[in-house]
Amino acid sequence: MTKSISEQLDPGRFSEATRAVVGEVDRVRAGVQSAAWVRAGALLLKAPTVFTVGTGRSGLALQMAAMRFMHLGLATHVVGEVTAPAIGAGDVLVAASGSGTTGRVVRAAQTARDQGADVIALTTAADSPLAKIATEVLIVPAADKQDFDGTASVQYAGSLFEQSVLLITDALFHTLWKTGGSQARELWRLHANLE
Repeated sequence: MTKSISEQLDPGRFSEATRAVVGEVDRVRAGVQSAAWVRAGALLLKAPTVFTVGTGRSGLALQMAAMRFMHLGLATHVVGEVTAPAIGAGDVLVAASGSGTTGRVVRAAQTARDQGADVIALTTAADSPLAKIATEVLIVPAADKQDFDGTASVQYAGSLFEQSVLLITDALFHTLWKTGGSQARELWRLHANLE
């Protein structure tokens, strides 16, 4: 009799998967160029308005980053939300695409530059269309969605890139918060209260 998939699951395999995911994210962290992220943080702090754009899970990770930027007191919008205003000169668009070729993200980046805004690109591909448009390119040394042979990551599709976008943007938030000296209670007053 063949075992069902639920019968084949075991705690050892889960522990192994956890170690693999955490290990890969730590490898990406070690390969991040901190100076570029600091320059990106400076762009964010001087921008009248910050926008984020990404698709799929990368977009979800940037939505979480947008929330943290809002907690810092930055005027922040997610591209595609009905209340997002027009981008203008001096604003910043934070754009994530592992491949750097995602059509919606590249088009948004080009529009932002055409309007005089800065673009911070999060990508695995330094020579991608998104990177070529960007003011600041933040290379996330992770696998993109097309890494089917598992050479850059044992995880499925772009999981490592998406996880890294979340964790590294959280690290950027933490850096900006601690450098600015605000207390956690001050940030909390901006937290959503219509939940």
